[in-house]
Amino acid sequence: MYPTGTICPTERQIGTLKALRKTPELKDRAVRMVQQLRKEDPGDQGVIGRVARQLGVGTESLRTWVKSAEIDTGARPGLTTAESQKIAELQREIKELRRANEILRAAAIFFGAELDRPRMK
Repeated sequence: MYPTGTICPTERQIGTLKALRKTPELKDRAVRMVQQLRKEDPGDQGVIGRVARQLGVGTESLRTWVKSAEIDTGARPGLTTAESQKIAELQREIKELRRANEILRAAAIFFGAELDRPRMK
């Protein structure tokens, strides 16, 4: 519960605040911090958790950012960010083309039926 006199943020406001916190600059800084700390002490397994707490971001979010950065630099196998974006773009294009084909198919059926009807004179 919120103390008397304080404003309770709505879910929308909370979502906006969380989105503002996760700027590209913050993500880059967090990833650099994790990479630096791993270089200094390769055996330390709690680096991501510590950095996440320091910056106020989720541990799993930071883990995902680090993994994406490693894939993008070639240190880890997987689809790069650019490849993932291209795939998503192509999937959207496929969806739109299928929708257009359905519209054209329906129009062809409609106008084909019109041509087959006997004309009244």
